[in-house]
Amino acid sequence: MKISFVVITLNEEDNLARCLKSCADLAAEIVILDSGSTDRTEEIAREFGARFEHQDWLGYVGQKNQAVSMAKNDWIFSLDADEALSDGLRNEIQEIIYDGAPQNINGFSMPRCVQYEERWIRNGDWYPDRVIRLFKKSVSKFAGGKVHERLEVEGGVEEFTHDIHHYSFKDREDHWTRCEKYARLWAESEHERGKKVGVISPYTHAIFRWFRGYILKMGFLDGWQGMRIAYYCAHEVKLKYQLLRQMNRRQREER
Repeated sequence: MKISFVVITLNEEDNLARCLKSCADLAAEIVILDSGSTDRTEEIAREFGARFEHQDWLGYVGQKNQAVSMAKNDWIFSLDADEALSDGLRNEIQEIIYDGAPQNINGFSMPRCVQYEERWIRNGDWYPDRVIRLFKKSVSKFAGGKVHERLEVEGGVEEFTHDIHHYSFKDREDHWTRCEKYARLWAESEHERGKKVGVISPYTHAIFRWFRGYILKMGFLDGWQGMRIAYYCAHEVKLKYQLLRQMNRRQREER
């Protein structure tokens, strides 16, 4: 079985070599779809023999679907530039390459483990965060809003055991900035869909998110990193509902 690995990029010189090194010997081809990098992203991609293409940004869903459409093979592994395959996951993929996928299986999911402030996070809302990344493109597509795209696969999906590693944030400032970015994207997407929220929604949702991640899912077992993750996640939830309320209020005032 031949697998095309596809990666979307924008100024990923700090991450891309680690990403491609983890999958290069498994890939029948590597397709990089870039949206305008000005750093060494293209140079690094070509060092690994990747096909490097350009596409102006289409949004997460559009960009990933475009990257998948450029691949030569039907079996695709969609890998983010700040991710890498663990050794155990590499072995599981190698077995599939040799033996082929079981009949009626069109996708494979795997747990995603985040490295945060030098600690692998194994509890809370961030783990196991199972994602489908290996799939047949003929029966699959990315869908969703402006943020947190999802992969829809027709047919059976089997589970891998080992992790995909996610090197998500450079530091706490990067984490905070992205919380605010994703909150705004979510609010814009939900506003376009006509979603309404109440006055206390930002606070009730934020409290529940903190309680679920830190207490119910035992985020406290991840030390001070788990505490910070729970707080930042609650902040993002509160902010996205506040932004949505602001957008709804402006719309009413303009009528």
